[in-house]
Amino acid sequence: MSKKQKSEASATEEVVNEQQQKEEETTETDALEAAKKEAEEYKDKYLRAHADFENAKKRLEKDKANAVAYANESFAKDILAVVDTFENALASIESAAEEKSEEVIDKMKEGIELTYEQLKKILEKHHIKEVECDKKFNPDVHQAIMQVDSDEHESGDIVQVMQKGYKIKDRVLRPAMVSTCK
Repeated sequence: MSKKQKSEASATEEVVNEQQQKEEETTETDALEAAKKEAEEYKDKYLRAHADFENAKKRLEKDKANAVAYANESFAKDILAVVDTFENALASIESAAEEKSEEVIDKMKEGIELTYEQLKKILEKHHIKEVECDKKFNPDVHQAIMQVDSDEHESGDIVQVMQKGYKIKDRVLRPAMVSTCK
């Protein structure tokens, strides 16, 4: 080869090398840009998922607060029926003042008994039951407020119930106040 041909070949080779170098740089730049774009997409997805999680967390906290605040709503609605019955009873007593007192007392007693039964049904509906005060004292559900002597009862037996106790499901709301035998 002649010098001229060698120099042309060398120039061509340099041009080819420059083109390859530019292509490699372009490929590297494109790969870098693609990686940056992908990273931005992942960051956006992460931020959106994090925001959704925070919103769900706040919504659950609000729902929990509402559930606690309004947990007794059903019970309260049922009790309102008893309040209405008592109000009607009081109104009827005022209007019946002119009647014979014995008839008024009988009507009052009947009304109070019906209201008491209504209240017991509501309590039962909401799993509120009386604490049983059979014979034996149970410190889990009874509270002894005094001890008495009794020939009819054994030591530790309940002699008298001073105030009824109540349970909701298996939890004691109020222990029964009782007197026990010494």
